[in-house]
Amino acid sequence: MKNLLTLICISLLFTSCNGKSQNKTETTSNSAETYAEKITAKNLKKNLYIYASDEFEGRGTGEPGQKKAVEFLKDFYVANNIPSPIAEGNYFQKVPASFLPSGTKDSENVLAYIKGSEKPDEILVISAHLDHIGVSSNGDINNGADDDGSGTVAILEIAKAFKAAELDGKGPKRSILFLHVTAEEIGLQGSKYYTDVEPIFPLENTVTDLNIDMIGRVDDKHEGGDNYLYLIGSDKLSQELHDVSEAVNKKYVNLDLDYTYNDENDPNRFYYRSDHYNFAKHNIPVIFYFNGTHDDYHKPSDTPDKINYEFLETRTRLVFYTAWELANRENPVKLD
Repeated sequence: MKNLLTLICISLLFTSCNGKSQNKTETTSNSAETYAEKITAKNLKKNLYIYASDEFEGRGTGEPGQKKAVEFLKDFYVANNIPSPIAEGNYFQKVPASFLPSGTKDSENVLAYIKGSEKPDEILVISAHLDHIGVSSNGDINNGADDDGSGTVAILEIAKAFKAAELDGKGPKRSILFLHVTAEEIGLQGSKYYTDVEPIFPLENTVTDLNIDMIGRVDDKHEGGDNYLYLIGSDKLSQELHDVSEAVNKKYVNLDLDYTYNDENDPNRFYYRSDHYNFAKHNIPVIFYFNGTHDDYHKPSDTPDKINYEFLETRTRLVFYTAWELANRENPVKLD
């Protein structure tokens, strides 16, 4: 009888513990969905119509319009009480003219972050470039709504969602750096300055970079189809990162993830053409989110009225869900 009672107690204890574990998983999942819902097409559109407006004059590196753009980003983070990791009130990492191509003026990266609650020294980076190609020789403004206004406003919404979670006591376990880099259009210079010259957080503590560059449009291949996104680089350095990314997508949004441009033999070589590459070359696992090129690429016609905001909302949420998983899982993804 004593042995029978012991077995019953053990069984009940196991069931109880298993239930708690299941509830914890469900709570984490429910929390992610709660805060992802704060990312809306309405807010993305509101911010992009400002960020890709004529007022910012195409955000050419070092030019007056780009200076207005970085002030807009700073004001957003101040308004949402999301601090800078550099110093209180200082969101700008100066990228001097001496580092940039000849004839380019001083510029700046914009940095904000949320400190991790349990693993603050481990850093997840979410990046996008804040610049574009400025004003054409004939005076036309290249607004760069998709390139990369879409990625820029996506980061703002993701940051706001994580801040809401933090205020509710559900902030990320790892620290998250929201990194808006300059001078991408002239050779990935802003991200190179961050990784090669002045990393605010040690690169050896940086667990992953999620880079967003053009996620607001639809290319010819997918015209008239379901929502999709090209993913590049997810399996280059960490198969585990790729597996996490796939699982998150399947669980939450189920986009058509297209790996065409992930092929080493693809002639476009997009893996080497956006800011994630400056992290990848330091053996930091990366994912590059991309909608492909279109007829308005690098033209004055890349305007905010042509963005698919419903698609942009879901794509932004995918990045948020992936960041949520990477920031809160027990161990960083393994480097192969």
